[in-house]
Amino acid sequence: MHLVQTMAYTGQQPWHALGNRLTPKQPLEAWAKAAGMDWRIDEAEVRFVAGNDNTRLGAIQAFPEQKVLYRSDTKTPLSVVSARYQVVQPAEILEFYRDLTEVGGYELETAGVLKEGRKLWALARTGQSAALRGRDTVNGYLLLATACDGSLATTAQFTSVRVVCNNTLQIALGDGTGAVKVPHRSQFDGQAVKRQLGIAVSSWDAFMVRMKALSDRKVSDAAAESFFRRVLTYPASNPGERDGTAINERAIKAVGQLFAGRGKGAELASASGTAWGLVNSITEYVDYHRRARSDDHRRDAAWFGQGAALKQKAWDEALRLVV
Repeated sequence: MHLVQTMAYTGQQPWHALGNRLTPKQPLEAWAKAAGMDWRIDEAEVRFVAGNDNTRLGAIQAFPEQKVLYRSDTKTPLSVVSARYQVVQPAEILEFYRDLTEVGGYELETAGVLKEGRKLWALARTGQSAALRGRDTVNGYLLLATACDGSLATTAQFTSVRVVCNNTLQIALGDGTGAVKVPHRSQFDGQAVKRQLGIAVSSWDAFMVRMKALSDRKVSDAAAESFFRRVLTYPASNPGERDGTAINERAIKAVGQLFAGRGKGAELASASGTAWGLVNSITEYVDYHRRARSDDHRRDAAWFGQGAALKQKAWDEALRLVV
């Protein structure tokens, strides 16, 4: 079963071969229709039947502390949340990009609906780009996503995509820039989020400096093995395991093979035997090879869940090699 309910895209077909293709530079109204985002999240007070038995229907009671969120078009229930919960509408996700696409040079590439409407996202190319040695091109993107089931704060996140393999890596600079998260107890203000992000050249420039440093840093086979073991060691779920950690040997073998030449772009001068190659072997593993119930589940984890955390860990470990 696909997590993706509906989506639209421009350019190459996305990871799961689903979606409605749009020609570039379409208005947001066309994106809303093609992405299946032309509906609202409506809400109603929670009500329940009290004293119901087999002979008669009990009285209907209200529970005002909570509300049901549901789709305006299909009436599909999405979640039960507190009465104070601030909803972010599908239209707000796309509207966030209006000034960026109309005057800021950004271009929407994908947008859509996950889990019947419980999660929504849009991804736009910023126009920023970097070329590492060996024609290894990395493009800048801005992802905006939200959920109405409590699984995700509204998150605006700078992301990079390596062209040769389509691997994604969040642009996290260690000082909290690169991402803004708005909890659902607060009202979402798109313009404030953009100010906070700085919609900034400075974030990309700092990321580019780090990428180039990683691509210049050669690593030995022993250093690569040690790197993978640091990244792929987890807190043990079984308290009896030695020193409270567990090592994913299967994953270490897989990323080692990607790094050694099987990975997309692994042979490029920027990646072959370098710290940048280490990072990309982890990102390719997370985006394409990590065990998951489906490609959708894997991509969801790669953007928002354990996969994203694993990529962040790899990035942090790699930067330690160049300081």
